[in-house]
Amino acid sequence: MQALMLAAGMGKRLGKYTKNATKCMVPVNGKTLIENAIESLLDAGITKLVMVVGYKSEVLKTFLSGKYPTMNIEFIDNPVYNTTNNIYSLYLAKNALTSDDTILLESDLIFDKAIIRELLDNEAKNLAVVSPFEPWMDGTVTVLNDKNEIAGILGKSDFVWNNTKDYYKTVNIYKLSKDFSKNVYIPFLDAYQKAYGKNEYYETVLKVISFLDNTMLKAHIVDGARWYEIDDPADLAIAETRFSEGSRHLALMQQTYGGYWRYPSMLDYCYLVNPYFPPQTLIKELSANFETLLRNYPSGDKQQSLLAGKIFGIEPDHIAVGNGAAELIAGLSEIIDGKVVVPFPTFNEYPNRFGEDRTIQMHTDENFGYTIEEAIRTAKDSNAKFVLLINPENPSGHFFGKDEVTKLAESLNSSGKYLIFDESFIDFAESDIRYTLLDEAFLSKHPNVIVVKSVSKSYGVPGLRLGIIACTDSSLISRVQKKTAIWNINSFGEYFLQIYDKYKKYYAAACDMIAAERNRFAAELSKMSGITVYPSQANYILCKLTDITSAKLSTELLDKYNIFIKDLSTKEGFNGGQFIRLAVRDEVDNSRLLCAMQNILTH
Repeated sequence: MQALMLAAGMGKRLGKYTKNATKCMVPVNGKTLIENAIESLLDAGITKLVMVVGYKSEVLKTFLSGKYPTMNIEFIDNPVYNTTNNIYSLYLAKNALTSDDTILLESDLIFDKAIIRELLDNEAKNLAVVSPFEPWMDGTVTVLNDKNEIAGILGKSDFVWNNTKDYYKTVNIYKLSKDFSKNVYIPFLDAYQKAYGKNEYYETVLKVISFLDNTMLKAHIVDGARWYEIDDPADLAIAETRFSEGSRHLALMQQTYGGYWRYPSMLDYCYLVNPYFPPQTLIKELSANFETLLRNYPSGDKQQSLLAGKIFGIEPDHIAVGNGAAELIAGLSEIIDGKVVVPFPTFNEYPNRFGEDRTIQMHTDENFGYTIEEAIRTAKDSNAKFVLLINPENPSGHFFGKDEVTKLAESLNSSGKYLIFDESFIDFAESDIRYTLLDEAFLSKHPNVIVVKSVSKSYGVPGLRLGIIACTDSSLISRVQKKTAIWNINSFGEYFLQIYDKYKKYYAAACDMIAAERNRFAAELSKMSGITVYPSQANYILCKLTDITSAKLSTELLDKYNIFIKDLSTKEGFNGGQFIRLAVRDEVDNSRLLCAMQNILTH
């Protein structure tokens, strides 16, 4: 068995990474793609590699010279690499391809080295490595029959999105017998090239072969976590995250700040989203109107205020909609004057936006709690004009009832001060203590109260980026709106606001489900040794670890179980590397996390 790699291309989309080197010399976490490939081949016992090279071939040859003495590397030069495609590179290697059974692979792949061993162990003589289709994938896909034979290979023009559940993406690693290459593949390759030219793809020939006889090529299925194709810098960044380990893996994942749909097998316990809402009926309604929403501009801020006012029972000139609560927090910070009392630790967006000069830190007690009287006293002693209250607090889950918050608002009002009340997570409180300050009568009676709410988090639509701010000071609302773009909300977000009322009964039920599951989840966590669980009325739970650091637990959960949690070791107010925050997902996911944590904590 030998290996054949096609490495003649220029890799233009990788920009600076291929300016002075070949595509296969791009490093992923300090090791180049070619090094990863050769070491994987050697690990499987393959000691001969034929490489078709072109662009920067001398650089590649110098790089590999003497590097792997046990690997016999032969080079075939493609002198017209800049005007041909991989069909011609493969054709140049036809003699090598017909001389021995071959592992054929492309040069832009990073993959789990066990894949090569698995190909050799598989009894089938001709195999294509394929992966169940995932949203991030692009390029050629296959359809399999019930015997895992390649029943069809589809190009982009044949792709049907509604059929993706039946599709398998080609990984561009193949095991081909010399008989297949000699008697089938090369003759077809030759004929196709003569008919259509040299600027084609070799996969197109496999497509023709599979159409004529689907018994010739079988599929070896792997999942998307075990490989990645690198075509541009964005791909490179994702590949580095997928194939990193330990503290680097955790750090890279933390730096992505979302976009976790690219990691579909990962359980995200870091970001806070309602798992029980929206219902499928709402999602289907959005989907049914996808093209209309995509092709049309959204309305301006006046229409958004009308829609949000309808949902929350607020006069339109008393409410504004933002591209997530973060946009509104930023706008608010720009229009208000005076210092702000901020309980610490807290959601960093507020102190970051207010800045050190305007932020008065009010540190909480050892259980991350404080009293309303402490907030009033701090505002008075510091001469602050505003008090921030996130309720439930993030990340502690600390909660104040409505009577206490009303007392705070009235006390501040008597001294000309304002309450900024963030109720992004309040809907997840127990039903008997759940409340909202998004009430026109309450706000009219308490004109010093400014309410902020993240729709993205509580309503389970973070991709839509929605948040609201409300206050009976219409001048303040108008000034916040002026800090946003005229079309800050896209048509999908606007449509969600328009249709939400039809589904509000589902939302109430979803919040009740979160509260119930949070209680079960917290009770199970409390049974584990070495964990202190703090009371919470939010869709997250704060925990203190005694027998393992938060960084170590977070790293092991990510590396071993593909579970991503919030490590609070770098967050102000959580010293010692002992604290984590766990989102509340559904019972199935939470049970998986509990099992993984138990395994780590008891070993």
